[in-house]
Amino acid sequence: MKHLLITLPLISLCGCTTMTDLLVEQPPGECPGNPELPAKLAASFEPVEDKALLSAALGAPKQGGLCQGKVYKSKEDVEITLYRAWNSTDLKGRLGKWWAFDRPDGKISKYRSDYAICYERSPLDKLTHCNLKAGAKLVIGTGQSARCSQYLTYPPSEAKKVYLENASESVSGCRDYDARFSWEPPVKDFLALPKVQ
Repeated sequence: MKHLLITLPLISLCGCTTMTDLLVEQPPGECPGNPELPAKLAASFEPVEDKALLSAALGAPKQGGLCQGKVYKSKEDVEITLYRAWNSTDLKGRLGKWWAFDRPDGKISKYRSDYAICYERSPLDKLTHCNLKAGAKLVIGTGQSARCSQYLTYPPSEAKKVYLENASESVSGCRDYDARFSWEPPVKDFLALPKVQ
């Protein structure tokens, strides 16, 4: 009984911390993946020093942003496409700060987790892709953890995120797309279906 009386207050004190919060705590300086460029893009950029720009892109644990990053500048005569999924009800978000090298594909929940995009910030119902201008500076790195609510905290991610301080000056030739419903059965359910003879 004595052990129960000691344990109950401890449980109630810990009750406000969710299991996902416990999973995303990383030791200082440790982030998954690396901030190096994907091999297919290495020849299109050169590394540069810009501590202020790097500092603006980095985020504290559970605050989003980058967990780690490096600053690069795009070279002349290269074609680089960047993608941004955003919220159609906020037109200022069209050319926001966060971009990706790859077109969004697959499950939306995985994309949210990879890029730490909280559901209350964006329904991800618009997509814009643009060409990066020559000489544009950006930060490339892996994602920091992000706390969306008391029930959901995204862990740090190996996905490469792109930070553009001022996208309207760094990109051109943009095109917009609307999201559409597309439903597929989960793989496990699909495999469980009886075979047609």
